[in-house]
Amino acid sequence: MANGRRWTHDELLVALNLYHKLTFGQMDRRQPAVIAIAEKLGRTASSLAMKLCNFASFDPALQLRGIKGLPGASAQDRTVWNDFHSNLNETVPATENALRDLFGVDEADTLEVLPGEGVRVLRSPPNGPTERTVSTQQRRGQAYFRNAVLNNFGGRCGVTGLAVRELLIASHILPWGTHVAERLNVRNGLSLSRLHDAAFDLGLITFDDQMRLLLSPRLRAELPQRSVAESFAAYAGQPLQLPDDAAFPDPVFLAEHHTHTFRAG
Repeated sequence: MANGRRWTHDELLVALNLYHKLTFGQMDRRQPAVIAIAEKLGRTASSLAMKLCNFASFDPALQLRGIKGLPGASAQDRTVWNDFHSNLNETVPATENALRDLFGVDEADTLEVLPGEGVRVLRSPPNGPTERTVSTQQRRGQAYFRNAVLNNFGGRCGVTGLAVRELLIASHILPWGTHVAERLNVRNGLSLSRLHDAAFDLGLITFDDQMRLLLSPRLRAELPQRSVAESFAAYAGQPLQLPDDAAFPDPVFLAEHHTHTFRAG
């Protein structure tokens, strides 16, 4: 295990990939994901955890919540932070590939960082014709976004608290197709159940400036249907559920969804 070895640019990019898949309180040397990735990098878990906390000192999303990282970040750390965030559509897939290479993950398989568990590789069946038309770069970006957004919400639906990962979607607040620069921005993501993701995408629900759930007149017209009452009305007016140290969804993005997508009338 290396001691005092200077961090390379590529190693720092892998560390940043991990950074966005953990909340601040999970950036600890005892965190299984930190241990697993540090081992692959040939570094101590303490060294990697410290580097993650150095990065936190640059994070405006944490600053909004009054969370400060460690003060020992280097000029190289800042440069890599800026490089990573200057063009997420290019840097994120590259770092996702680098992380997969560390763990020897096959092309069709999925790698997930799971706080409290470590790094999990899911074996996938052969892709069908439709899936093969999606570029590797796009798949890597989508995998990163899903992993990072679900973890930011503690692996739960932000509305209901549902914790069955297979039933969760990393929803884009600003649509994938029309907001290219924000496609892989974690603050453009909500962890929602498949039902609530569909409702959000269709403008049947939205969130106000306090992140409280609003129901459209179209949904309210279906009350008192039991399914609507239990799945939507029961949570109306309640704020999104996030861990205390999570990055808030961008309020500007939520406001745009409220104004342009929500079916208010």
